[in-house]
Amino acid sequence: MRTTVVRLVVSSIAALALFLMVLALRHIDDFGLLAGLCLIMLAAGFFKFGLTRDDRMSLDSVVLTAVYVLAGPWAAIVASVFGYVAAARSPVPVIRKIFAFAQRVPAAAAGSLVYTLVGAPFGAAALDSMPRVIVASLGAAIAHQVVNAALVCLMIWSEGKSRPLDFIVRVVAPTFVPMLGYSCVGLLLAVPWLGGLGPFAAFLVLVALARWALSQYEAEKDAQAATMRAFIQVIETKDLYTRGHSERVSAGVGMVGRRLRLPEDRQQALEHAGLLHDVGKVGVPTRIIRKPGRLDDAEMDAIRLHPARGVELIGNIPFLEEVKSAVLHHHEKYDGTGYPAGLSGTNIPYFARIIGIVDAFDSLTSTRSYRPARGVEETLAILLEDRYTHFDPQLVDVFVQVIRAQGWQAAAADQPAPDGSAAVSIDHDDLSLGSSGGAAGSAAGPE
Repeated sequence: MRTTVVRLVVSSIAALALFLMVLALRHIDDFGLLAGLCLIMLAAGFFKFGLTRDDRMSLDSVVLTAVYVLAGPWAAIVASVFGYVAAARSPVPVIRKIFAFAQRVPAAAAGSLVYTLVGAPFGAAALDSMPRVIVASLGAAIAHQVVNAALVCLMIWSEGKSRPLDFIVRVVAPTFVPMLGYSCVGLLLAVPWLGGLGPFAAFLVLVALARWALSQYEAEKDAQAATMRAFIQVIETKDLYTRGHSERVSAGVGMVGRRLRLPEDRQQALEHAGLLHDVGKVGVPTRIIRKPGRLDDAEMDAIRLHPARGVELIGNIPFLEEVKSAVLHHHEKYDGTGYPAGLSGTNIPYFARIIGIVDAFDSLTSTRSYRPARGVEETLAILLEDRYTHFDPQLVDVFVQVIRAQGWQAAAADQPAPDGSAAVSIDHDDLSLGSSGGAAGSAAGPE
């Protein structure tokens, strides 16, 4: 029933968008100018900047205001869809991509209607009526936001997975005023163009805005890296045997992500998740982390809490919001015998399945307190043997292909030698493998 409603909603919006596009094209005289503005919209869609602490905005929203002023309301309707092309690469269902393309047209049309009702001119005549143009641009930006938010709320309602009110409170309310401000920045692109610089003005302004967006992005990345380095340093002070483990897991999942051709934002989120998958160990007593022998039930319970503790630690850091499920579930097993939720198969989050494979691989190819490191090929054979039971079979195949093609930088040779006094061949660091908190069967290590 819900699927039918979603399809009906999206089909209706797409039909409306198509009608508006055809109508707009019939009112356009300068197709050369339109083509140029569409290219600018296309380029702007590839650059994003922080709108608020939790939300990002692409530069196409800024350029759309300039299109109203430079070429008129009808041109803005046509150009609006080109700003989404960059985001269309993301791996989302086709129905959502159709909606994302289509929703932009009615939103732009609403802005066009307001611009027309205010009576503001466009093109060269706009320079003679700048006060009215500014008012019209602001009104168009408001109308665009309102209709866009209304369409998203309609989609949310049709899916029935969350409440439209939550979207309004969490996203629309905090971003409404900032988006108005940034949308009006588009006048900085339009005025020099009309003043005589022509398309060269658009190029200069767009380059300046892109450089600003990139510098903001780089500053954000630096802050993210510093935050994660602090977490990792705390983890590694607890156990010399796992020195570099988090970085190697992050590198390994990154190799898999690139082989899978994940979009840039998904790739970055996956690598962050790999880096922070064990961050919850900062809450586990050091004596337990370093214990070479078998853990008792209470100690094992403390270890099994580390995924949940990890989520608690990163829970209030906005840029890590998307890695929570991967951190929480990276010890689940494909056959459902893992923890903390006993998830199985594809019910295990995708990133968690990838991390589980790389985590186990690095653990086995590293020295531990109870055993020496295994060889790469020997460990790959173990992963292949444990397909369907412990690991996603398709992802194991991808990982094996990547390692055999690109190689693997094993743990540093200066790790401490195994503790010969250890009475067992397993410990808590092989939690991805076997049952009862340690490796078993083919992955158990030497007796």
